Amino acid sequence: MFELTDRVALVTGGSRGLGRAMVQAFAEAGADVVIASRNLAACETAALEVEKSTGRRALPLAFHAGHWDEADPLVDRVLAEFGRLDILVNNAGMSPLYDSLDTVTEALWDKVFAVNLKGPFRLAAVAATRMLAAGGGSIINISSMASVRPRPHTLPYAAAKSALNTMTIAMAHAYGPTVRVNAIMAGTFMTDVSKHWDADAFAQRAETFALRRGGQPTEITGAALYLAGDLSTYTTGTILTVDGGQP
Repeated sequence: MFELTDRVALVTGGSRGLGRAMVQAFAEAGADVVIASRNLAACETAALEVEKSTGRRALPLAFHAGHWDEADPLVDRVLAEFGRLDILVNNAGMSPLYDSLDTVTEALWDKVFAVNLKGPFRLAAVAATRMLAAGGGSIINISSMASVRPRPHTLPYAAAKSALNTMTIAMAHAYGPTVRVNAIMAGTFMTDVSKHWDADAFAQRAETFALRRGGQPTEITGAALYLAGDLSTYTTGTILTVDGGQP
């Protein structure tokens, strides 16, 4: 039901965390995958693992999601290598720590918006234009529950993700009916970042979730496969919540 055979999926931030889980799921569903992130070595390692475990082609590429001028060359490379681009997942993101709102620097603010909004906007616009010319495709933006439940310690990130939600809906109208644009509004997942959390504090917070726990990276893949493939042909401009029932 989640068949993606011979389609091509590009995932930014695809070498670890939620991105790595989605890359694996797409390849297991039959897609060839492009793994893009700033860390080319990590992308290369992930690509070898994917090819060995699935038999699908995995192309590792260096890409900085916050750099506007890297979007066109990335899409051009994908089209040159595969001849098509069917799925784009704007997954790369960042939420740096700061002491208090008055200590947020202009540089930090600009960096957070570049990676979480400016870069994804440009990459989605470039990819959608090429998809439109080719007959269609699916774009999935990875948003966050912080976009609708902002807190002081994540304000720049939350503001950028809120704008990403807005962008998702507008682009669905801009590139429809053949290109669908949706977002997954992710809750708390136990990725590499979670290793640095206060375990007891998180366990207490998780007791307020309907599922009483954080999510595993693989638990994002059902939503991603749904939005990427043909089961969601009447779904666009949607912000799909996957958060374990956070209050």
